[in-house]
Amino acid sequence: MNERILQPMSKQTNRALWGVLSLLLVLAWAVVGVPAVHIQPFRPQTSLGMRWSYALRSASPLVTAAAMVTMIGVAVALWRRTTRRWARGGIVMLLVLGVVPTWFARQNHFEWMFAPLRDVRYADARDAPFVADADIVMGVEFGGVAAAYPIRQLGYHHIVNTEVGGRPIVATY
Repeated sequence: MNERILQPMSKQTNRALWGVLSLLLVLAWAVVGVPAVHIQPFRPQTSLGMRWSYALRSASPLVTAAAMVTMIGVAVALWRRTTRRWARGGIVMLLVLGVVPTWFARQNHFEWMFAPLRDVRYADARDAPFVADADIVMGVEFGGVAAAYPIRQLGYHHIVNTEVGGRPIVATY
């Protein structure tokens, strides 16, 4: 009868596997975190930073999936060779932390930054102290009814579904 007995991992192999697991987790978080932090409305952004963020954002679904698959493989290897509860708990914790960026990479979190303006309320120009004379507005006129949309507000909301002069319109910026 030929029996195989698992040999305990050497400390060096054990550290290397924990290191790989940790580095993959950092990679997964970085590939989704950098674009999420860098691409923000109303903040200065450089062309180079935007190119890097776009490249990371485009690659993030594939990178996080590959990182997660590799993390699972490394976690299985560690799990089989350890009986310590704290170590197994750490393995599970790292895997759970790896699921978050893997899920996040498949979300359009940039849309979460903008809240479409749903309950549109108009104010007479004389009663709109939140709009300064120097503010840029986008205006529309239908049927003798005019409406203006401050660019500063559209920059946050990005879209307004409303009616002007009895006609439905979408104002966007």
